Amino acid sequence: QVQLVESGGDVVQPGGSLRLSCAASGIIYSINDMGWYRQAPGKQRELVATITSGGRANYADSVQGRFTISRDNAKNTMYLQMNSLKPEDTAVYFCKLAFPRSGRIYWGQGTQVTVSS
Repeated sequence: QVQLVESGGDVVQPGGSLRLSCAASGIIYSINDMGWYRQAPGKQRELVATITSGGRANYADSVQGRFTISRDNAKNTMYLQMNSLKPEDTAVYFCKLAFPRSGRIYWGQGTQVTVSS
């Protein structure tokens, strides 16, 4: 079984920064894709950024240039550095882990990010 635990969510002022972490535990196959998604109240969950086990990253247009996704494969941990935060970034941020070969997908419980003055 795989477990994902997010941390780092907080309340921050517009223009501020936060760093989210997602720690994976359990049986983690080396070939996997990880990603951050977010869901604001009344809206559907949306992709923020993804990263492959090889380090190839992809970003939503809304966060390109402000957010940076990274991972430490030795620690089975993924990060999201968020800079120049805007009120519209307010959401619950979820971590996702996918194993392409088996098709299995796992989600974390989410961490709240609130951007407000």
